[in-house]
Amino acid sequence: MNKLIAAAACLVALGAARAEPVNYAIDPTHTGVTFEIGHMGTSTLRGRFDKKEGSVQFDRAAKAGRVEVTFDTASISTGTEAFNKHLQSKDFFDVATYPTAKFVGDKFSFDGDKVSAVSGTLTLLGKSLPVTLQATRFNCYLNPMFKRDVCGGDFETTIQRSQWGMGWGLQMGAPDSVKLLVQVEAIKQ
Repeated sequence: MNKLIAAAACLVALGAARAEPVNYAIDPTHTGVTFEIGHMGTSTLRGRFDKKEGSVQFDRAAKAGRVEVTFDTASISTGTEAFNKHLQSKDFFDVATYPTAKFVGDKFSFDGDKVSAVSGTLTLLGKSLPVTLQATRFNCYLNPMFKRDVCGGDFETTIQRSQWGMGWGLQMGAPDSVKLLVQVEAIKQ
């Protein structure tokens, strides 16, 4: 009888230790995708995508997760309408053909209990390539307004835009390297 009780206790303990991912919805008011690219060796051009959506599955105990962020390429905003239109054209984002871009991250790296990087795939102009976003900040907290857990952070990477077929201006000396900055906060559902 004692062996049966011990075996049952072990099964319960194993079941309790099994990690379960928690679903989070991305908060669009605290989530953003911005980019920076040098301008002919002088200044830095910056822009952002105003419309985005996504979700996160996060399992702190198992140190695993999945994140999906989709952004509307037509919502690009640089502060200059003429530049926005050029970026929306076939020279760059070709928004008529490719209205969205998407990052799907399914490999989370940790430093202690904090996410240090998320690796996955960036789909841009219909082409999907591997990308790793490095965390410069990450935290989870109980949001006093929502009374729910919120997790998020600042992530960044540098890509070579030509890998996705975005080569306009390279022959004129425009840089290929683009720094992407992703700010994400997601609310437990």
